[in-house]
Amino acid sequence: MKAMSAAYGLMAMILGIESTAHTLSFGLVSQDGEALPSSSDLYAPDEGGIHPREAADHHSEIAGHLLQNLMETNSLNSSDISAIAFSQGPGLGPCLRVGASIARGLSHSWDVPLVGVNHCVAHIEIGRNQTKCDDPVLLYVSGGNTQIIARKGGRYRVLGETLDIGIGNMLDKFARTHGMAFPGGPKVESLASKWLSSDSTRTLDRISLPYAVQGMDLSFSGIMTAANQKVADGHPLEEVCWALQEHVFAACIEVAERAMAHAGKDELLLGGGVACNARINEMARIMCDERGATAYCPPKPFCVDNGTMIAELGRRMLSVSETTELSESAISPGLRTDQTIVRWN
Repeated sequence: MKAMSAAYGLMAMILGIESTAHTLSFGLVSQDGEALPSSSDLYAPDEGGIHPREAADHHSEIAGHLLQNLMETNSLNSSDISAIAFSQGPGLGPCLRVGASIARGLSHSWDVPLVGVNHCVAHIEIGRNQTKCDDPVLLYVSGGNTQIIARKGGRYRVLGETLDIGIGNMLDKFARTHGMAFPGGPKVESLASKWLSSDSTRTLDRISLPYAVQGMDLSFSGIMTAANQKVADGHPLEEVCWALQEHVFAACIEVAERAMAHAGKDELLLGGGVACNARINEMARIMCDERGATAYCPPKPFCVDNGTMIAELGRRMLSVSETTELSESAISPGLRTDQTIVRWN
């Protein structure tokens, strides 16, 4: 084992690199599971959505500064790092390539193992690390993904998912249509809270939107179109933001509850950037309380895309001697959650 700075005793650290979409992030987890805050930067376009090549350029330009900041903040040097983990997929190809290239270079330069990880599974494992839940159903709600996941037969199985766009992407697109800058989800949440705070007795009787549930799956493009039309018809934007949240979050919680019943689980874990929203957390707690279950959500820095979650999954894979050879380190933009074999506890 490599020697380490006095701040962390003799415990070496796993460095994680997250680069799947708009965020480049470096994070650290010790070999006994202590998760440290990431050093991150968000690519936010002046207009429109994410441009993959522009995001990749952003990642390339900021990488050195972020890594240096992380190492200096924690009084570490290269000899304190025992392995490099990186997001191998899913994600935007140009962005993934930046993270993978950095990881390969550091692995070679520092002579430490390389571990390619599944970004979606990393959200689960950092949630387990932070909340101490054991075997949850994950409601994974982010910009690019919306999935309901449970562990069964050595894999994290997708029990339900979006059939079109991720819930976060939908909220960002709706927000952008109405002049709100990226990321739009927090701005939609703020306007929804403003509408409800002006009259806590408000109901959905005045505004009807299509329901997003299709069996165990979800669909968000239709309700986004309907919400845009409600604004065009004269409904206040704050009211539509509130109604949109109520409908799509209720749909997610409904499918999550069915998944818990189907899989026989009594823990629900929220993950992904949209899990930072207070209302979906409230709905999750209410549902779990009613069925004698427990809802969990990690702190915000570990809900959004972050390098620490990549390091944590790398740590768990290393615990069962899983590493990635250079010849197997190609990115996989279409990687599915259930393609990863889960051998760790």
